[in-house]
Amino acid sequence: MNVLKRLFKIGQAETHSAIDKLEDPINMIEQGLRDMRDNQDKALRALAEVKAMHIRRSKDLKENEILEEDLQNKSVLLLKKSQQGELETQEAENLVKGNLKRKAQVAQEILLIRDEVSNLEKQVGTLEQNLSRIKAGIQQWENELRTLKARIKVSSATEKINKQMTNMDSTGVVAMLERMKEKVVQDEALAEAYGEMANANQSHDEKLKKTLEDLTVEDELAQLKKQMGME
Repeated sequence: MNVLKRLFKIGQAETHSAIDKLEDPINMIEQGLRDMRDNQDKALRALAEVKAMHIRRSKDLKENEILEEDLQNKSVLLLKKSQQGELETQEAENLVKGNLKRKAQVAQEILLIRDEVSNLEKQVGTLEQNLSRIKAGIQQWENELRTLKARIKVSSATEKINKQMTNMDSTGVVAMLERMKEKVVQDEALAEAYGEMANANQSHDEKLKKTLEDLTVEDELAQLKKQMGME
């Protein structure tokens, strides 16, 4: 968690400045999360190293405890052999003294290792808790970032649509439609007028033709009467 705090403190001013300047904060957040992932990997390796030390020292503790017990048993066995006459008393006591000195050294070593193992165990617990918090925090921030990115897409699309609607020249479009309708009405009226004129011309021609036909008939009738001496 200290790594995260340092990371946020270092980048806090730059992040605020970038957001205030309307720079792309998403890239900065993603880079920050990648850095956190790297720090998480480093913390994981550190945890593994501390666990390995704890395992090794626990084994050393167990071996020394076995050695201490073995020295104790050997000392008792030597005294029994001396008591039973299988070994001279002086020789047995000398061997026992050597075992007891060695046992005292081992006992001192056991105390030191036991303290070290206890401290390593506490460190492992602390590192595991911090690592769990880091993982949970990164997961939470990644989820929040995904949500924010989705919201940004929606807001960006909404902004574009609203901007288009705001900048749309609705008055000009309506006026254009009105002009188009007026032109269509005029064109339709003009076409109808041409039709009426065509019909009128056609009626006039027919009347003229009929008149001419009537005049021709009258002329022929007059000539025919004249030839017959009827006039």
